[in-house]
Amino acid sequence: MTTENNLSENEENKVSTEVSQEETDKTVSSNEGAQNDDSESSEEDHLDNDISLTDALKEMEKIINSPDAGENSKKFNQLKEKANHHIHDEVEDKKHEYVDAGNAPENFSYEHPLQSRFSALINIFKEKYDTFQKGQEEEQKKNLEHRQNIIERLKNLYTNSEPGTNLFKSIREIKEDWSNAGQVAKSEFRILNNNYFHHLNQFYQMLDLNKEFLEQEYSHNLEKRQHIIARAKELENEPVIQKALNELQYLHKLWKEEAEPVAEEFREKTWEEFKEISNKIHERKSELSASIEAEQNANLEKKNKIIAEIKKLSEPGENPNHNYWQNAIRKVEDLRSEFLKTGSVPRKLSNQNWNDFKITLRSFNTTKNSYYKSLKGSQQTNLEEKLKLIQTAKDNMLSEDWEITVPLFKKLQEDWKKVGHVPKSMTNKIWDEFREACNTFFNNYREKSNVSTDNWKENYKHKKELLDELKNVSDEEGSIEKIEQIKTAWNNIGKVPRDKISINSEFNKTLREKLRLNKINELELKEEGLSENQLTDKARKIKNQISDLEGEIVKLETNLSFFNNPSRENPLLRDTYNTIDDKKAHLESLKQNLHSIIAGE
Repeated sequence: MTTENNLSENEENKVSTEVSQEETDKTVSSNEGAQNDDSESSEEDHLDNDISLTDALKEMEKIINSPDAGENSKKFNQLKEKANHHIHDEVEDKKHEYVDAGNAPENFSYEHPLQSRFSALINIFKEKYDTFQKGQEEEQKKNLEHRQNIIERLKNLYTNSEPGTNLFKSIREIKEDWSNAGQVAKSEFRILNNNYFHHLNQFYQMLDLNKEFLEQEYSHNLEKRQHIIARAKELENEPVIQKALNELQYLHKLWKEEAEPVAEEFREKTWEEFKEISNKIHERKSELSASIEAEQNANLEKKNKIIAEIKKLSEPGENPNHNYWQNAIRKVEDLRSEFLKTGSVPRKLSNQNWNDFKITLRSFNTTKNSYYKSLKGSQQTNLEEKLKLIQTAKDNMLSEDWEITVPLFKKLQEDWKKVGHVPKSMTNKIWDEFREACNTFFNNYREKSNVSTDNWKENYKHKKELLDELKNVSDEEGSIEKIEQIKTAWNNIGKVPRDKISINSEFNKTLREKLRLNKINELELKEEGLSENQLTDKARKIKNQISDLEGEIVKLETNLSFFNNPSRENPLLRDTYNTIDDKKAHLESLKQNLHSIIAGE
């Protein structure tokens, strides 16, 4: 016989059986959830498989700038591996080119242009992750204490509950609190969870419950199950398969945590219905796989076409020239970028496709390097020709046999123009040597021809005064204008005696020191009194420096474009913006000086 405060033996057994059955349901649901997690993780890994270096760094920066950066350590580490792989491959390519050009491998030195940004992102994330981990540990400690308090409340509910306690309301509040409580450390979870379900079982088995309470509990949980089943049915028609799978996983979590127990006649029926719908949704994964497979096969075809195009550029027709290879280099760089931006290919063919791409790229570089290596041979011959001209000029630059040497130097200058290109690294050096020898000869020729008009000793005296004045210049305000005045006055003074000519070198040395002190380039000086040859030489130097500065500015601005938020407020980019501003100011100054020279101002 059942009284108001006691359960019959049969009802106690029913409750015990209910909890055992629900534990079984939890195990099944938990296993299904784990399978969903594995599937989703595998798909994410595969989608990121062919991400480019630039995109990987952008994604890493996006994670760092997000408020929940520490929670994304798995994705960040995957991106870090991909980026590191790309950097290593590109460095290996550079080394391969270096060795192909005939250099010794042990002399190879190269730092990838994105290495410093890559390293900075890793260091910033490490700091954020450490902070996140400390916060997680503190949060887990609080959650552990909270869950232990919930278990104590559950324990007291069936051991020390006061008369008149609303058992239905109390157990619902406890179960809802348990469901909403945060995560605890993995090492604590199993014991904590078993302890909770042990006392929940004791509550249903030992606490004095009445039939009305059980019916209320069963009805409430059955209603939750029906809601879950209804939502699962809607997911059968969800067009985005992955979204349906993710939400189904959440529904299984609700089922095992909030929708139990129910009356025995509904227990198997509701579970079987929910399980059948779940199986139908899981069967739709084949649609997702087919879609991914079709996309990956299209990507494979596209990547193979890119490889074929690069291969075609590696096999030019007869006698390809410099212009051909320069155009080919630009095309290959575009194709390389397109290859890296193209999505993933079937996993079983991914490595082979990547290796084919790398081998084809290296083959192109080897053929291209062979061409330029042969070109260097002819440039070396031209270099030897020009070195002979330089030596002839040096041997005769102090000769005063004007009838022979003047025509000789004019012919040397004509022959110089006829000789072809020399290695780029030697162009400026040998030109400076040749020009100096020619200038020495023609200056000497003019001096000796007009010696009567030059008061050399007086010139030396004036130059000595200007040199002493220059030595006293500091870096105070107005120093640059003073330097310009001294330099202009110097330019307007004629020659000095041959035994005093070292004063020119001393002046130039002192000038360089004062320019460094005042942080100004010699080419930015405003000066007058230059000869036509000096003006031409200065204009050439300014043009070269303008070209170099423009290239440096373009490179820096290109690097900024790789960042998602390339603003001056970004602390990582502040120094870069300041450098660009300084170079642009320098560039504008040089352009004004060049304009003044060309305009004859």
